[in-house]
Amino acid sequence: MLAFAHPWLALLAPLPLLAWWLLPAHTASRAGLRVPFFARLVVLTGQQPRQGGVVAPRSLPRLATLVLCWGLVLAVLMRPQWIEPPLHRDEPTRDLLLLVDLSGSMDARDFVDAEGRTVDRLTAVKAVLDDFLSRRRGDRVGVVVFGDAPFALVPFTTDLDLCRGMLRDTVVGMAGPRTALGDAIGLGIGLFKRSEVKARTIIALTDGNDTASRVPPAEAAGVAKDRGIVIHTVAIGDPTTVGEDKLDETALRDVASTTGGGFFRALDRAGLVQIYDRLDGIETRRIDTVTVRPKRDVYWVPLAAALLVSLLAQAVRLLAHGYGRALVARRAGTAP
Repeated sequence: MLAFAHPWLALLAPLPLLAWWLLPAHTASRAGLRVPFFARLVVLTGQQPRQGGVVAPRSLPRLATLVLCWGLVLAVLMRPQWIEPPLHRDEPTRDLLLLVDLSGSMDARDFVDAEGRTVDRLTAVKAVLDDFLSRRRGDRVGVVVFGDAPFALVPFTTDLDLCRGMLRDTVVGMAGPRTALGDAIGLGIGLFKRSEVKARTIIALTDGNDTASRVPPAEAAGVAKDRGIVIHTVAIGDPTTVGEDKLDETALRDVASTTGGGFFRALDRAGLVQIYDRLDGIETRRIDTVTVRPKRDVYWVPLAAALLVSLLAQAVRLLAHGYGRALVARRAGTAP
């Protein structure tokens, strides 16, 4: 569809007509020439001598050329644009951050995969997260892995295939053998600083007690609450485990309740699948559809047309002038 960025400039169309009415005609004086064969010149040119000025007649083709060129110049100034068909783009309105525990206890083989094979906890978690991420189209997702210290594996992105691929490459212990959940929450809060969306969610998955954080999980959860971040905690593994790998369910419940999130316990892969199904329902995808109609400037079309018309008119004028001079010379040669 063709449109103009400055259509009001069309009001300037009668400007040449107003100038013709209001401004005085252009005058030019020429020196006279006395010749003894003036009568013959009158006959050859067809012009009758008279006193005073001579008003040069404007031919209809030349007037039409001027009007056409003026119209094309106005069209250029109005900035014609070709509006393309609308493009619809989905913009995410939620930032979702996954905190994945890679401590040594995630190597425990107490989960059963979809094929019935016994696998370690991290393998089961990666399979469930892969399916979970495949349903999060429209969200921006980031991934933080933690052990002795947290690391941003994937910053916030809408490229969920990248998140899934990076998660598949994680291994137990790559971030250290211990658990630093509080520091991981703190790193996640830092990643949200540049987030401009209103819905901000953290899903923290761990199977051990926080033993390495410099910031306790409860304090980190308080900061997250002040920043409007909701944290859901998922505890996996055997709750009866003792020692350093014992689950601190109380701490995980406190983190979730402080921020308005939920606490979930996964004893096996089926339970983990159910938890992420519930999270998928609680944290529904939020998408704003933005419609954009690209505009392409086509001012060069009337500009090129004006140039071609003026050049063509000038060429015709020169040819006619040359033909007229040749005709006059021929008449002068054949006159008695």
